[in-house]
Amino acid sequence: MRILSFNVQNMRLRRTRAGALRFDGARDGDTPGDDTPAAAALDLADRRLTARVLAQARADVVALQEVFDQETLDYFHDHLMRAAGAVEYPYRACLRGNDGGGRHLAVLSRRPWDALHSHSALMAGDMGLVNPPGVAPQTPVFRRDCLSLRYGALTLYLCHFKAPWPDPQAAWPVRRLEAQALRWLVTRDSGDDPDALWMILGDLNEPEGPATPGSALLPLTQGGFSVDMMARVPDGGRWTFREPGEGGRYGRPDTMLASPALARRWPNACPVMLRTGLSWEAARYDGPRFADVGAHRPHASDHAGVLVDLTGM
Repeated sequence: MRILSFNVQNMRLRRTRAGALRFDGARDGDTPGDDTPAAAALDLADRRLTARVLAQARADVVALQEVFDQETLDYFHDHLMRAAGAVEYPYRACLRGNDGGGRHLAVLSRRPWDALHSHSALMAGDMGLVNPPGVAPQTPVFRRDCLSLRYGALTLYLCHFKAPWPDPQAAWPVRRLEAQALRWLVTRDSGDDPDALWMILGDLNEPEGPATPGSALLPLTQGGFSVDMMARVPDGGRWTFREPGEGGRYGRPDTMLASPALARRWPNACPVMLRTGLSWEAARYDGPRFADVGAHRPHASDHAGVLVDLTGM
């Protein structure tokens, strides 16, 4: 099974006043020049590049972050992905989570799943925990959602945690609670089974990576709870994101954490970063790019896709 995780940066299908359909591009609107009419003219070019990344991956399961709704997902699949030569994904879901801006989680699959569950309603009190100071008691734990997706013996946990912006100090305890909740869910589902096969994937928004001391993600890694699959990538090649603009920092908010049993079963499974759709701003990458990629835009996303192959699954 080939599994791809990809933050596609604010993918939304809109209807104009004239009734025409158009996509939002891979832009947040907080970068100078990304909120102009000239920037809007590049939106479709962005989304064609997004589709080309997915066509390149030929994954069996695609875990997407920042998709607005089911209509957006279906239209993108039926029009842009097909035009790019991507494989067909007859099983698709985009469930509405807690993000007020519409950045939800979505799944594309070539085969039917056995179960798909949203955990957007999970509260800290459900786990015997409390929200961080300043967070209302009835605020759900997950700022977007956590989707659990089961294929036979394998369960995938797709997440998109709280970003460290605009206030990293305030975001840290929120992300720590999300990590605690995710560990609680995995433990609830798998118990103490040493042979349980599961993987956590998505944009966990940790600035310095899941194994760093002081990381909000330590509940997911401490005590040998999981194995960081990204650590199998040579040092210096693990980055998946570059902040836009001059002097932007590189990071790896995109994560794949495997159960110890899964890591043992696939000792040679190593994530591959798909960077062919990144802008030329990400100069650390010196490999091939799609011809339409620009200095800043068009680009497929501000994230690289992360692909792993569990052969024989």
